[in-house]
Amino acid sequence: MPLTTTSLSIWTLTDGKIGMANQCLGLAEALLGRVDEGTIVEKVILPRAPWKWLPARVWPSSIDFAGPGSDAIEMPWPDVVISCGRNAVGPALAIKSRSSGTTFIIHVQHPRVKISHFDLISAPIHDGLRGHNVIQVNGSMHRVTPDALRRASRQFSKIIDPLPHPRIAVLIGGSNSSYNMTAETIRRIARDLVAINRQTGAGLMITTSRRTTEANSKLLSNAVEDIPNVFWNGKGKNPYFAFLSAADAIIVTCDSVNMITEAAASGKPLLIAELEGKNRKFEIFHQSLYLQGIARPFKGYLEEWSYQPLNEPARVAREALRRIEATQR
Repeated sequence: MPLTTTSLSIWTLTDGKIGMANQCLGLAEALLGRVDEGTIVEKVILPRAPWKWLPARVWPSSIDFAGPGSDAIEMPWPDVVISCGRNAVGPALAIKSRSSGTTFIIHVQHPRVKISHFDLISAPIHDGLRGHNVIQVNGSMHRVTPDALRRASRQFSKIIDPLPHPRIAVLIGGSNSSYNMTAETIRRIARDLVAINRQTGAGLMITTSRRTTEANSKLLSNAVEDIPNVFWNGKGKNPYFAFLSAADAIIVTCDSVNMITEAAASGKPLLIAELEGKNRKFEIFHQSLYLQGIARPFKGYLEEWSYQPLNEPARVAREALRRIEATQR
């Protein structure tokens, strides 16, 4: 039966952190791409005490959780809510209850509550979550699309066009609970980039993240200063999508599922640089990409291969819209 939904109103619910907000927006934008028209409203939820300390499974749906800095959660209710993160679980389920079930509730990532509370859950394969309402995905939701890459490429052409080929996008993360980005790791990556430049004449497009320390950022910047490069350290307009668009190959550190997934959405040869530390879930994710021919471990040199760009938001959006249609029959 063909889909008949032509318009959707969507709320995204997060605590405002960019990584979570972008995952919700990526899925919301993919959903709107499958209908004629619609709206997306971002809602930031910062729960007040004591709810911000308590697990979402004990939050009653009859109260107002929102603390200072939160957006209003009130009628009229949207057609769809897309939530991500611990703080968004309680409010999403409250909307489900207050709308008498008419709002379709999607959660991105493992909600850490009874999964039957949600109409749909998009969970990474490495979380191991299964259920009739669970779609397992490679990595995370994101906003990388061919149109977005083309727009970014035009916007930053003046700084990227002078770089020689091959152009390498280098996406640098930072230490987290599982991995440690040491100065020696940065020196190793820098030595490899210098060697690749000497062998191939490559130009570099380097971006750091919020977890990259200033010391590591400066260390890398100084190490490649004699190589043609564009180095973005968080100041000014972000050329991240333009780097993905212009890259002939992408090197990304292993600590960020989001960055790796976004790089895989570009369809460019993707090389994952190891850091000190281990994490079983991350390793399952990395291995799944290696087995699919999407990524390879970075061994200090460039490799060439091709694969179908990873487009999980579109796949989840198709299934979400099918289920939304089913609830309306």
